[in-house]
Amino acid sequence: MGNKNKTVSERKLLSIAGMGWMFDAMDVGMLSFIVVALQTEWNLSSEEIGWIGSINSIGMAVGAFLFGILADRIGRKSVFMITLLLFSIGSGISAMVTSLGVFLLLRFLIGMGLGGELPVASTLVSESVAAEKRGRVVVLLESFWAGGWLIAALISYYIIPQFGWRIALILSALPALYALYLRLSLPDSPKYVSQQKQKRPTIWQNIKSVWAKDHLRQTITLWILWFCVVFSYYGMFLWLPSVMILKGFSMIKSFQYVLIMTLAQLPGYFTAAWFIEKMGRKFVLVTYLIGTAVSAYFFGSAEELSLLIASGIFLSFFNLGAWGALYAYTPEQYPTSIRGTGAGMAAAVGRVGGVLGPLLVGYMVAQKSSITTIFTIFTISVLIGAIVVGIFGKETKNTELAE
Repeated sequence: MGNKNKTVSERKLLSIAGMGWMFDAMDVGMLSFIVVALQTEWNLSSEEIGWIGSINSIGMAVGAFLFGILADRIGRKSVFMITLLLFSIGSGISAMVTSLGVFLLLRFLIGMGLGGELPVASTLVSESVAAEKRGRVVVLLESFWAGGWLIAALISYYIIPQFGWRIALILSALPALYALYLRLSLPDSPKYVSQQKQKRPTIWQNIKSVWAKDHLRQTITLWILWFCVVFSYYGMFLWLPSVMILKGFSMIKSFQYVLIMTLAQLPGYFTAAWFIEKMGRKFVLVTYLIGTAVSAYFFGSAEELSLLIASGIFLSFFNLGAWGALYAYTPEQYPTSIRGTGAGMAAAVGRVGGVLGPLLVGYMVAQKSSITTIFTIFTISVLIGAIVVGIFGKETKNTELAE
């Protein structure tokens, strides 16, 4: 790994960056359980609940765009610190609020932190690891997301019914501050540091470069792919506990079943991490997206419990494996000078889908649309993503990252 005082072991890099992902996932995961509690406590309509998920994604879109651009200007590490701070402070304060308006404002800020951190973290890690291991390491970074969701499901199952949602939010803010302390010892990406010696383009030049002829095909492919994946993920997963309740299960039972489904995310990541260096990025993306689409269709139309849980397990498995590949694939499409900008912009477009997904479900539930109809929309969206990357995506397995 070169000069010891400037580099950090892969394992340490993975664990420090991964902890950030874990807290992000904890927050998003807990939100899906907290809205169930808020609905009764604040007497919220299904449209208002849809807005809680969507405002989070609006913040994520803004954060991914802004912080992605900033990462190419002030460095991956600095942005990494800022986003985590924004997220943990927002989370802590939101435990104190008593009105939906203030809660939504804080969710926007938390979303900005979350949205900025994810593409920047995957960029930092992919720039710090050798080509033949890069895909696997980034997917393993993503697997911390499943760990965060699991902790969220456990906290929600044991803490929310007993001690309330405020305690749950405080629990998610505290460890994030610890991760911030760990990050102080993390060096910036070696590729970014060597890039600094050259004359830097302006922010506007970077944005234009993402759309330049050399990168146009990758950019359009990534934007469609990100939109389809995020739209369906947030539409389905933020509503999972609520969908279970709509299908007639109690709050405690619903939390329990979602916990079981969440466990399947880990093998989803680990198999994707293995296949991504063996079969390539496109193979994993296409296969896992098709698996997601089939599972979503069966989950939406399932009547009996066994099919519901089985399809929910497969949905978690394939969907999160696809996410892992998406984060490995995205930074590989651009050279170092615009990598943060390109990855951030693709993620920002995806987050627009994350705004529309939960809103769509909220309004369709209010219109008494069937769960089958709602999940069929998500099935189609995921299939579009699979087709686009299958036809137009560039394979980046084992390629050196362009400077």
